[in-house]
Amino acid sequence: MNLWKNTYPIIVSCAKGLAPLTAQELTEMGYKLIEETENTVVTFGGIRDIFKLNLCLRTAHRVLAPLLRIDCLNLRELYDAAFSIDWENLLDADGYFTVNSVVHNDTVRDTRMPSLVTKDAIADRMRIHCGGARPDSGPENFGSAVFVYWEDRTAIFYLDTSGEPLSKRGYRKLPGPAPLQETLAAGCVLASGWNRNTPFLSPMCGSGTPAIEAALYALNRAPGSFKSHFAFMSLKGYTITLPGEKAGRFSRRRFGASPEEIWKSMVHEMREQERKTPMPRIIATDIDQEAVETAQINAIAAGVSEYIEFRTCDFAETPVPQPPGTIFLNPAYGERLGSADDLVPLYKRIGDFFKQRCVGYTGCVLTGNMELSHKVGLHSKKRIPFFNGRIECRMMVYDLYAGCEKEQPDEPSPRLNPIPPENPNDASENFAV
Repeated sequence: MNLWKNTYPIIVSCAKGLAPLTAQELTEMGYKLIEETENTVVTFGGIRDIFKLNLCLRTAHRVLAPLLRIDCLNLRELYDAAFSIDWENLLDADGYFTVNSVVHNDTVRDTRMPSLVTKDAIADRMRIHCGGARPDSGPENFGSAVFVYWEDRTAIFYLDTSGEPLSKRGYRKLPGPAPLQETLAAGCVLASGWNRNTPFLSPMCGSGTPAIEAALYALNRAPGSFKSHFAFMSLKGYTITLPGEKAGRFSRRRFGASPEEIWKSMVHEMREQERKTPMPRIIATDIDQEAVETAQINAIAAGVSEYIEFRTCDFAETPVPQPPGTIFLNPAYGERLGSADDLVPLYKRIGDFFKQRCVGYTGCVLTGNMELSHKVGLHSKKRIPFFNGRIECRMMVYDLYAGCEKEQPDEPSPRLNPIPPENPNDASENFAV
């Protein structure tokens, strides 16, 4: 496989519940969708597309290039399959790589073994084809990355071009208690229907992630621009150094730009495309002064602190500019924070706040407890499913107008059954294409 010249299927993985929004992002970027599952979207492209998707997607976790799909019954066959791939054309012999895997196979009792077997196969092949040299390997994310998905009889090997999940933007220096993952916060902003030109309010802002993601979205700033390393940067051929040329020096090649030059040019172009017109008002508040300070530090790291108005106050005292606008709340729902019974008055107050002060706005409440959501006392026009780690949630979307309807008491509520992914901190790992 020639990663730098060929075109191939590109698998974009995301957390469960975000695939429709990831598909929407790809479509808006001009990509044709080949397939969509509950946590992957497949398109087609080449290395420039790999770069663009890693740089620009807001709701994705990983961008994967498939290498081999085989029938596989046991670890011996997995080793043989991994050994058959031309790693010497993909990895540098003096580099570093990591292998991650998700396994659903009854013959494997220790789920770490497929990663270890794949590492051994890669190292053995590299020694044979690289004069005894082989790259180092380990769990860190500073080199290239390989991903293995093994479901029953089918094993798939991917180049993971992202490495560290895209959800880890790099700006959240202080997480605060029970923070929303960046990709989930971005998904909530996109799903709210906010048009990027009207006010966006984030009461109960916590570590500030929803407000920061809203600011990045309004600014048209690529979320990948914060990351200093992607796994594709460690692949063989990314940096080209001519004889007599110092490593790291950029020069035009006879047949065009090197992959590294293409990437740097793309990042520069995205910076040039950032919003030049005045930004809408984005207001983030929290009753906890320490939370507001944490949110401000994270906003500074994201380069958007000048676009967000922070205030320490009760959520009901949040400034509400003239409508229209969008307001997003992520209150506790008795899982990681608070007791469900104790939270009933809070949800009633949210409904009062919406009805009394937010007329003309779109109101959004993300919760993992449908019984509590009914206490808001308003009829939602949408209930959008999301997963906050392993917790199944709904984002309730309300049109807030004068005399808006109350929630119907006999309306059936969907049962929420938490379905834990392989890794609760990265729900993108439970997939296959």
